[in-house]
Amino acid sequence: MRILDLTRELYNAALQERRDAWRKAGKSVTVYDQMRLLGEVKAVRPEYQGVYAQVLQETLKRLDRAFQGFFSRVKRGEKAGYPRFRGRGWWDSFTFPQVWREGKWVGPGKPLGNGKIKIPGVGHVRIKQHRPLEGVPKTLTIKRSAGCWYAVYVCEVSFQPLPPSDKAVGIDLGLSHFVATSDGETFAPPKAYRKAEAKLARTQQALSRKKRGSNRYKKLKMRLARQHQKIANRRRDFHHKLARNLVNRYGTIVHEDLRVSRLARFSLAKSVQDAGWAQFLAILSAKAASAGRRVVAVPPHGTSQICPQCGRVQKKELSERIHACECGCVLDRDVAAAKVILALGLDGAFGGGGRVTAPA
Repeated sequence: MRILDLTRELYNAALQERRDAWRKAGKSVTVYDQMRLLGEVKAVRPEYQGVYAQVLQETLKRLDRAFQGFFSRVKRGEKAGYPRFRGRGWWDSFTFPQVWREGKWVGPGKPLGNGKIKIPGVGHVRIKQHRPLEGVPKTLTIKRSAGCWYAVYVCEVSFQPLPPSDKAVGIDLGLSHFVATSDGETFAPPKAYRKAEAKLARTQQALSRKKRGSNRYKKLKMRLARQHQKIANRRRDFHHKLARNLVNRYGTIVHEDLRVSRLARFSLAKSVQDAGWAQFLAILSAKAASAGRRVVAVPPHGTSQICPQCGRVQKKELSERIHACECGCVLDRDVAAAKVILALGLDGAFGGGGRVTAPA
């Protein structure tokens, strides 16, 4: 907690310095300018001498990345979102950016073999390591989440290609079926949030009756955070298992190039966010790249209105869940869409659908 507070204070002070320099003199302060002043900071504030030097440097780089994101959004004409000062509840991690060099540990985080790791400025800390490290460790982040502390290692691992497969599949993401495949399989959505919604509401109501800042308020706030964390874990677990299932079975996976952020603005926003399509597609692409599989994204426009058998466009309302065409093709609407998506991804057979191949 001490290191969190000190790094948060450094972040806020560096942000204030940049704001003041621009307002008073129209001058930009770089991350290297601020790094050169860390020695002076330690001289004035001796408590910073007990914080690992690279942790302080990484905090300043974190602020610099926030400004880079701000300027890139301004150039694209998007909502900019100027970097904000961080309150105590909005700063939950610090990072050791270099833990391995030339085949050996050079930084903190090395498992000591006795169920502990050494964190500079803290000491030997017990750790419950759920699996051994793989590959080459690059960074270590100490993170606080819902009252628990995590050691998050980023490792560089080699590809683990699976045996080649000529099988291809199209997948349609939806709400009634989370995934429907061109082979006719359907997978029900996890609905992690919907199933826990009533319990969350009760906790939230109880929290609203407590005096802000009291012990009971803090206790209920922590309970609410853990309930939300459990929901996120259930959703992520479902995504990992389904993505692994598809990657193991198919050499080419075709999906729609969805703009989830836009879909989450309308009446079905809660269900769209509960499904977590963007997270699933990111996990699917990562597993496919590691396994040497191919992931293809196609434009989503009209895929549910085209007959996969004859290519005829047949308008359907959202409430129509069965595709029935004059050519005699009768399928579940989502399965029919998955077949169209597969055809678009392989040869652009229908309409003007192009394809974008993700790098494997």
